[in-house]
Amino acid sequence: MTRLERDFLGERELPDDAYYGIQALRGKDNFRITGIRTSVEPYFVKAFGYVKKAAAMANRDLGVLEPRIAEAIIVGCDRLIAGELRREFITDFIQGGAGTSVNMNANEVIANLALEHLGYAKGEYQHVNPNDHVNFGQSTNDVYPTALRLALILRLSSYSASLHQLQQAFVRKGEEFRGVLKMGRTHLQDAVPMSMGDEFNGWGTTIGEEVQRIDESRRLLQEVNLGATAIGTSVTAPPGYPRLATQHLSALTGLDFVLAQDLVEATSDTGVFVQLSGVLKRTAVKLTKICNDLRLLASGPRCGLNEIDLPAVQPGSSIMPGKVNPVIPEVVNQAGFLVIGLDTTVTLAASAGQLQLNVMEPVIAFSLFLSINAMENAVDALRVNCIDGIRANSDRTRDMVLNSLGIVTLLKPVLGYTLCAEIAREGYLENKSLRQIVVDERRLLSPERWDEIFSFSNLIRPEFTR
Repeated sequence: MTRLERDFLGERELPDDAYYGIQALRGKDNFRITGIRTSVEPYFVKAFGYVKKAAAMANRDLGVLEPRIAEAIIVGCDRLIAGELRREFITDFIQGGAGTSVNMNANEVIANLALEHLGYAKGEYQHVNPNDHVNFGQSTNDVYPTALRLALILRLSSYSASLHQLQQAFVRKGEEFRGVLKMGRTHLQDAVPMSMGDEFNGWGTTIGEEVQRIDESRRLLQEVNLGATAIGTSVTAPPGYPRLATQHLSALTGLDFVLAQDLVEATSDTGVFVQLSGVLKRTAVKLTKICNDLRLLASGPRCGLNEIDLPAVQPGSSIMPGKVNPVIPEVVNQAGFLVIGLDTTVTLAASAGQLQLNVMEPVIAFSLFLSINAMENAVDALRVNCIDGIRANSDRTRDMVLNSLGIVTLLKPVLGYTLCAEIAREGYLENKSLRQIVVDERRLLSPERWDEIFSFSNLIRPEFTR
């Protein structure tokens, strides 16, 4: 069973049970780019439902949309908000037209839901029209970016929660390992002793900073250009519509949306997306560094640092029996590389805007949603499959510290830099321990004084001594 729909370019045949219409179908056929439909991002579909509902309510209140039609549109929007009919969003994420195809996809689905509610057949647009009713007083150029901002806010909520859980996982390990003595390193060389707990706490602190940056980005996304229509002049929108529609959107979502003061500027500006992408990249860079550290600290186990054991989640080799690889940090590294690359895409797309509109917003949307999804999945995998199960090899780390020449730094206030350097050099060339040289051979310190300086508490929280 099919139905025939028409636009000014001609006719197309559609499945009779399809809620999308002719313009969505054209978009589906024209843009075969990623093979990933907008339907895969539930918050994006939900956001269009919220924006279209706010628009219908504002138009109803302003008397430019018949209440009966407005209420039918609202019913259709509510079904999108409830998560229904996602499969009807058939256009590719990346599309020409600045998102017109997905906006019309939403208009057509909502119109046909409204028609059903009123007792009409799908496609009988003389009763509820996708353009004249659902899209009344709107343009893709204000609806698409507003829906994108809302969808990103909703999407970032779970991502922020995942980041916070990872932060707490590091903090818990910091508490668990606070009594583990290890050698700190700079330039991959022995530096001075520290607690392994401090190392893990440091990672928790740096991830906590990323949670704050995400929360800041979510607040910036709350400025919208709803009601700007085509270029920011609000052409075709009734007086008072921009502010009223924004107020309805805030009430519906529980978010404090703010109408941009300069709608012309806001319609062409994509700065907030560049900033959010930069925050995602910043976190990806930090996680990449942490995962590099984890792989180094777990290297070996017999012929590497072997300071920690990562959970064994799968066999590591098809040829080397018993080998286990740090696959979770490796996959998080790769997710980070993807996000860093997608940030470049967002940067280029934002810079490609011309005059009163940036037509590249679809690839910005695709890149941001893909980045957030990849980051959230990577963060969860790192916490559940790696961090929570890490064990410290405390005996080995303590032995490495006490056999290291790096601890000579603690003697510098007592013996001076030049003498300490000479002692370290002797230890390196003659394979002697520092204690052997300082206490047993040169008798520069008593055994009691040595034990005082090199006690656990003084090694990880050194006090100034002379």
